[in-house]
Amino acid sequence: QLQLVESGGGLVQPGGSLRLACAASGFTFDYYVIGWFRQAPGKGREGVSYISSDGGTDANCADSVKGRFTISKDNARRTVYLQMHELKPEDSAVYYCALSQSWGSTCYDYTYAYWGQGTQVTVST
Repeated sequence: QLQLVESGGGLVQPGGSLRLACAASGFTFDYYVIGWFRQAPGKGREGVSYISSDGGTDANCADSVKGRFTISKDNARRTVYLQMHELKPEDSAVYYCALSQSWGSTCYDYTYAYWGQGTQVTVST
């Protein structure tokens, strides 16, 4: 059974950093895309970043995170990381990772069939 487990969320002060991890397990296919999404209270789910399993493509989806967030992967551990720097209060949200076996529309949640349970990130003094 395919599972995605996020970790690394927490409370951080503005300007601080966090690294989220998404550990994937329970599947045998080699090619996939992992995306990070976030959802703040009262708002829709927003695409943040994505990366392909072969490392050929990765990108940020949201202009607001460009230059601050970096996505990376460890294929041996089937783990994808989201390094977040210069965090702002508006980055506060539940962060989810998701997996898609297909390529295309990778910044949109409808592309992804599998989702983790989410990890809370709170940026506050």
